[in-house]
Amino acid sequence: MNALNYIKLEFPSKSCNEGFARVAASAFAAQLDPTLEELGDIKTAVSEAVTNCIVHAYPESVGRIRLRMRILEGERLEISVQDWGKGIEDVDKAREPLFTTGGEERSGMGFTIMESFTDKLRVRSRPGRGTTVTMLRTIRSRMPRP
Repeated sequence: MNALNYIKLEFPSKSCNEGFARVAASAFAAQLDPTLEELGDIKTAVSEAVTNCIVHAYPESVGRIRLRMRILEGERLEISVQDWGKGIEDVDKAREPLFTTGGEERSGMGFTIMESFTDKLRVRSRPGRGTTVTMLRTIRSRMPRP
């Protein structure tokens, strides 16, 4: 798929960068003229993906997170969040609502939330090598395009 536009950002897995990732995703997605609700959905999905990296991929250390976004034909926004941390032993189990490895203070709803705010969610992971979460969201045009 050829991207009409793209960004790639890399930052440390520090909790203060979760907000940065949300704002960057929102600013990039704005060129598709999303509604405030669509923008909120994108920000929430990115926030959940980045938080998963911070909490689960690098629980005892600071690693790196890569946020990649592409605008594809058909007004589709592809969001990819990648880490090189612990990885996930059982992706299917991790995607179950309420399942968490982050202790009792975690809700276990991260993947469920990401899935509910996007059209498609793919999770690829290799234990000891990291995880990539890719989300696809179509932004419905509100204005006629020339």
